[in-house]
Amino acid sequence: MTNLQNQKQVYIIHGYTASPTDHWFPWLQDKLQEDGVSVNILDMPNSQAPKLNEWIEHLLQNIKALHKDTYFIGHSLGCVSILRYLQQVNIPEPLGGAVFVSGFTDPVPSLPSLDEFTNDHLDHQQITDSLKARAVIASKDDAIVPFALSKKLAEDVQADFHELDHGGHFLQSDGFTTLPIVYQVLIEMMNENK
Repeated sequence: MTNLQNQKQVYIIHGYTASPTDHWFPWLQDKLQEDGVSVNILDMPNSQAPKLNEWIEHLLQNIKALHKDTYFIGHSLGCVSILRYLQQVNIPEPLGGAVFVSGFTDPVPSLPSLDEFTNDHLDHQQITDSLKARAVIASKDDAIVPFALSKKLAEDVQADFHELDHGGHFLQSDGFTTLPIVYQVLIEMMNENK
């Protein structure tokens, strides 16, 4: 590992009803910290009944490092939250990148309570200018966020698209306490940004 690695900062943003200790987040944090990467899993407010303005405010207050070695990992609602945040923050230089897992930017039919996160149009050009690298990971058998919504997100932000046949929504209840593909995609991103 080079000294450069020590400057890398990753923010993991969980989704609806989740917390920092759920799913594969602690595993990913441990893996990255072993590599000398600084990792913060943000504890998003009131995740059982999330409000867009509260989530954006939380990101604005808690994300301190915005530079070429800053990376985001979003899961589900965390993905669109990162994108909304990027529309509101002043970015001095393009950030390293983002990996969106089971993400969406259009309304999820089964979750109308989250529509306020997807109502306003996103400036896709501004997002692609803000993030040097973008990747979306989705499973064809996701029963919560339709696969087509994740695929559209990838197209909208010109992201590399990684599709899995089986993975559901990549939840602990789907059997996911680790998610090596996220780690692999992120490390590739970091290596390309050197």
